[in-house]
Amino acid sequence: MRLALFFLAANLAQSAAIDGIVLNGATGKPQPGATVTLFRLASANGPEALESVKSDASGKFAMTKEVAGPRMLQAAFDGVTYSQVLTPATPSNGVTINVFPASTKPGSAHIDQHMMLLEPTPASQLNISESFVWMNEGKSTFNDPDNGTLLFYLPPGADGKVEVNALAPGGMPIRRAAEKTSKPNIYKIDFPIKPGQSRIDLAYAMPFTSPGDFESKVLYKGTPTKIVTATGVNVTGTGVTNLGPGPQGTNATIFGVDTPEFKVAITGTGSLKGDSADNSGGGDQGGGPAISQIMPKLFNAGSPNASFFETVGSVKWIISLVLGILALGFTLLYRAGTGESAKASSGSNRR
Repeated sequence: MRLALFFLAANLAQSAAIDGIVLNGATGKPQPGATVTLFRLASANGPEALESVKSDASGKFAMTKEVAGPRMLQAAFDGVTYSQVLTPATPSNGVTINVFPASTKPGSAHIDQHMMLLEPTPASQLNISESFVWMNEGKSTFNDPDNGTLLFYLPPGADGKVEVNALAPGGMPIRRAAEKTSKPNIYKIDFPIKPGQSRIDLAYAMPFTSPGDFESKVLYKGTPTKIVTATGVNVTGTGVTNLGPGPQGTNATIFGVDTPEFKVAITGTGSLKGDSADNSGGGDQGGGPAISQIMPKLFNAGSPNASFFETVGSVKWIISLVLGILALGFTLLYRAGTGESAKASSGSNRR
């Protein structure tokens, strides 16, 4: 009987289209009981689930579906999913998926950087883009669906309308919904903060005529907050310091925010997004190139000199996932432009 089972297992392993093991990143040991799902990514309607299995007592799993083109494995464990994209060149056998135990406490997770891009336009509108860069140096995932892992202040002028996009370590940008809390103008986002670096991006707009004022709040104690504007757009206010121009080759100016609540006066108009409609009417753009959008690294598709749209065109299977949800590269701008340490206090205690 044992011999028959051995040969059966061997035949299944040989016939498996995709196989691998789920490892618990906290213990380093195989993780049984995780649900592993195979997705086809080359679909106009987004990822298509094809097959789901449970990891066995040894953490191993095997898929029988044959899939051409890009695929994704997703392991669900402790209420959180962990994804692994398999490109056509990636081996289908011996795939390792790391999962982690989840906690409603931040633990080692903290906001490393918080950046706000203010873009007043000649069309009497202020476009605001915010990025929260999370660092989780621990071995557990911060996941609090009820209270949210991120709280943020949305100015009343935005009329409750905000677009939220989130990026997990090694993952792809995904949309998330912002939910109101019981506190006025405070919203929460349910997005697990996994070990490594994650980013949550906000985009909203409000009526504005230059010169005018902008008010906001920083909800996390010790979080280093920076305001970024195009050259020609000036920001002044109590608790806000002009840190000078951004990295060489950009038309950016960076300001430091030193108070949890701030109100700034904004003069001039301008954009860093390279939108001629925005740039044509407003201040000195400094002659520098616009900050480009960051594309996911999808099996090195496209020429390194290709434009944004050429790059998107070369990975048509992912268009439905990325159009409209790519954010500006704030991280590089901040690190190169300030030369300061942006380490947040451990735990990012909420105010």
